[in-house]
Amino acid sequence: MIQLSVNKFRANLKTFVDKAINDHVPLRVNRRAGRDFIVMSAEDWERERETLHVLQNSSLMMQIHESMKTHKLNNGYKPTEDELNEINSF
Repeated sequence: MIQLSVNKFRANLKTFVDKAINDHVPLRVNRRAGRDFIVMSAEDWERERETLHVLQNSSLMMQIHESMKTHKLNNGYKPTEDELNEINSF
């Protein structure tokens, strides 16, 4: 995470916004007389929200846990060759 003052952010707004979007690096902007704020791309924000949704959903977390167990034991669902071909055709 890049930290910078609000004055530096304001003076180089386009450069810093482009960096946040292109490099997926959040920016923490420090304000002298106020609370700090974060600048990040909309894509990164949506990904963070999805991650939080999954982590807060106990049934999804249980499904992931069960899936990891079957994966480690190598006894999960094995698709047929036709199913694999259909999946790989996308």
